[in-house]
Amino acid sequence: MSSEVCIEVSNVIKRYGAVTALSGLTFSIPCGQKFALLGPNGAGKSTTLKLLMGFLKPDSGSVKIKGMPPYDVEVRKITGYLPENAQPYRTMSVKDNIQYVAALRGIDVTQALEIVELLDLKKYWNYKVSQLSQGNMQKLSIVLAIMHRPSILLMDEPLNYLDIPTQEAVIEILSKTASTMLVSTHIMSVAGRLTDNIIMINGGQVVWKGTFSDIREMGREDEPIESIVAKLMREMHGTG
Repeated sequence: MSSEVCIEVSNVIKRYGAVTALSGLTFSIPCGQKFALLGPNGAGKSTTLKLLMGFLKPDSGSVKIKGMPPYDVEVRKITGYLPENAQPYRTMSVKDNIQYVAALRGIDVTQALEIVELLDLKKYWNYKVSQLSQGNMQKLSIVLAIMHRPSILLMDEPLNYLDIPTQEAVIEILSKTASTMLVSTHIMSVAGRLTDNIIMINGGQVVWKGTFSDIREMGREDEPIESIVAKLMREMHGTG
């Protein structure tokens, strides 16, 4: 396992007016590892991903991707991002969206075709995005996020709107990637299949970090992991 750090967040404070979204957030992720970002609503998960993509800047503290600021051109080349409720270009077709992003990324569009086939999206190749269901729009957004084979992948609720067969296809695709991953999700079964480690935040701070094995050891032998995490989150609300 690589000891190189791919994602580093140090003492980050981020405010929206009078609201403090992140309050000294600090964590690091070694290259090649896969982490789930968990926490109650309003904990700062989406803000964290946006900071890592360089869409927001911290009020203080630092955010580094492989030692570089997230808005660096070299970082943009190696990162992939799937926001929650992603919106591809609605007036363009599936094909045109993929060709456009491929051109921006400087890659051959054929790199996307295998994923398009695996997600059963080829039949909608000439459909405008505005004609797609939410599920097919999410499929396209996933293709756009990973088609350049990023070494660092940030995803916010990647299985939103997907039916069960498509969820399984996406999990299989992502489980085979060598990317360093940070996945924000509320679905514990998804987090457990996509990642091995957990960063739990509340009130804009890390309140727990460990593995899924660590989490399971905190509960009864027959206790569902969702129940254990729910207890932890209740405790976090009580101490946040």
